[in-house]
Amino acid sequence: MASSMGGMFPGQQPPGSHPPTVPGGPGQPGLLTGPPGNRGANSTLVDELEASFEACFASLVSQDYVNGTDQEEIRTGVDQCIQKFLDVARQTECFFLQKRLQLSVQKPEQVEKEDASELKNELQRKEMLIQKHLAKIHHWQQVLEDINVQHKKPTELPQGPLAFLEQASANLPAPMKPN
Repeated sequence: MASSMGGMFPGQQPPGSHPPTVPGGPGQPGLLTGPPGNRGANSTLVDELEASFEACFASLVSQDYVNGTDQEEIRTGVDQCIQKFLDVARQTECFFLQKRLQLSVQKPEQVEKEDASELKNELQRKEMLIQKHLAKIHHWQQVLEDINVQHKKPTELPQGPLAFLEQASANLPAPMKPN
């Protein structure tokens, strides 16, 4: 499978053919030096992502757009800035996915270690969540128990068909005499 993936991505070396090169090194596109056709001589993928992100905000607060009256022109300009940002973000994501694929082909044990570490972290997080829920359950069980204890205290309640009315009237204040 490793040999079938060689050349799947531009600039990717087949495993074992050459020592791994630094991303963005000679003959290999990378995060620091993207394809020369798309960027300036000293521009990098990260710089382009940052610039397109800043352009998104600049287009929203630009005086040209604030003073402009043509809403369609404003919308088109903002849409273009956002689309450029999304395109560069996809290129950045693609770069990292390519590096992840290369790592999984060249060092599968490293990927397994990372997966095991992620699973351990997830188990710890879930264990903490369980403990938090158990503490809440214990708290509410205590509250319910306290309520039940209060209701079970024997009080001298009258029995009979009018018991509820007698109890309710006992809690009413005495009527005041009119002057």
